[in-house]
Amino acid sequence: MNPWRNIDEIYFVGWATSHQPNIPGGQKMRYRRANISGGTYFFTVNLANRNGKLLTEHIDVLRRVVKEVKHSLPFHIIAMVVLPDHLHAIWQLPETDADFSMRWSLIKAKFSKSIPKTNEQLSCSRRAKRERGIWQRRFWEHQINDDEDLERHVFYIFNNPVKHGYVRRPHRPCHY
Repeated sequence: MNPWRNIDEIYFVGWATSHQPNIPGGQKMRYRRANISGGTYFFTVNLANRNGKLLTEHIDVLRRVVKEVKHSLPFHIIAMVVLPDHLHAIWQLPETDADFSMRWSLIKAKFSKSIPKTNEQLSCSRRAKRERGIWQRRFWEHQINDDEDLERHVFYIFNNPVKHGYVRRPHRPCHY
């Protein structure tokens, strides 16, 4: 089965941790996420275990979950690629909506609940929050600025399996 889907590249725009002593006044870092209704975004989403293969082993589950979330919270997939341990995607959101974080949260949660439990290494904080150890908690996004930026990110997605050594050359993307 071919796990290919089109996708684009991403830019890390912020981070947050529970404890950062180097910040004046003891303040927590906050995410600085783009928040443009109707925007087009590139994403990178990783498994917690970067040696894992859950995404391609359970590609049918991932497809179903993405379809379910798209039905309840619409968005358009411009490009996407799924590799064993991470994925890249370019989405365009509806004109009245900028909440890509909720969509990714639902995709991650539904995928996690739909696959069998394994010997996942769970930290104390994951146990306390009743989380599974499947996904990295964060993801990266980049707001696409123009047609040239979009083209660069689509090219990145298309060539990502080559970069990681899964294929020798890119293949025509699948559509569904």
